Amino acid sequence: MSHCAAIQMASSPNVNFNLLEADKLIAEAARAGAKLVALPENFALMGESITDKLIHKEMDGEGPIQNFLSETAKKYAVWIIAGTIPLVAEADNKIRAACMVYNDQGACVARYDKVHLFDVNVPDTDEVYRESDTIEAGNQPLVIDTPFGKLGIAICYDLRFPEMIRNMQVQGLQILIVPSAFTAQTGAAHWEVLLRARAIENLCYVIAPNQGGFHLNGRQTFGHSMIIDPWGVILACQKTGGGFVSADIDLEKLEKMRTAFPVLQHRRFFTQ
Repeated sequence: MSHCAAIQMASSPNVNFNLLEADKLIAEAARAGAKLVALPENFALMGESITDKLIHKEMDGEGPIQNFLSETAKKYAVWIIAGTIPLVAEADNKIRAACMVYNDQGACVARYDKVHLFDVNVPDTDEVYRESDTIEAGNQPLVIDTPFGKLGIAICYDLRFPEMIRNMQVQGLQILIVPSAFTAQTGAAHWEVLLRARAIENLCYVIAPNQGGFHLNGRQTFGHSMIIDPWGVILACQKTGGGFVSADIDLEKLEKMRTAFPVLQHRRFFTQ
């Protein structure tokens, strides 16, 4: 059994301030017994302009944000699922929205680049998002072995594509991490139901750190960071404001549930 945490922030355009806030919350989660801590999407920067991220992009393996993550993971002896950070892309005018995984020794052991980009007009609002203007999409899912179980990552809009997460489950997924910055409108409508659905249909734990609050760029994010068990039960939820939630991940319980309720073995039409 492992104790894990999801951190909620309302990140600003100031990277240094955001890193200080992340350090404080990671420290609090570690003191509460968490051995794995997941940060939200864009934890290090919610720019005033969509192009601000280009100013702060880093090469893979070097840069102040990555140095902070490595040092913080080692300092608090926790694994960190590092939301997203802007890394260099093939196109000069874009970044990769990369989620880096750091072990408790401070080593980066995996990287996932956001695959599905949020290019939408939110219905019944004047909100328009075009992530593809500044972000270059990844093309590979990620499932890795960790001390906590088989862990996969889906970033925000990825959550709406169950076939991607089912592919992870075929690879052995036990814990799905969903770093996000869900808008207030889409979050109120869909956040909880999508998270619980992904947990239920894959009989896996879901750890979902979200941005939550008002941002200086005028955006409002939904919050409600949560941890959900394989039956769809919400184990913990941080509705508003900065903070964290934590809960135990019990793989023995998960495997017993999959044995007693073998829905994953009953599939007849799926793609590997």
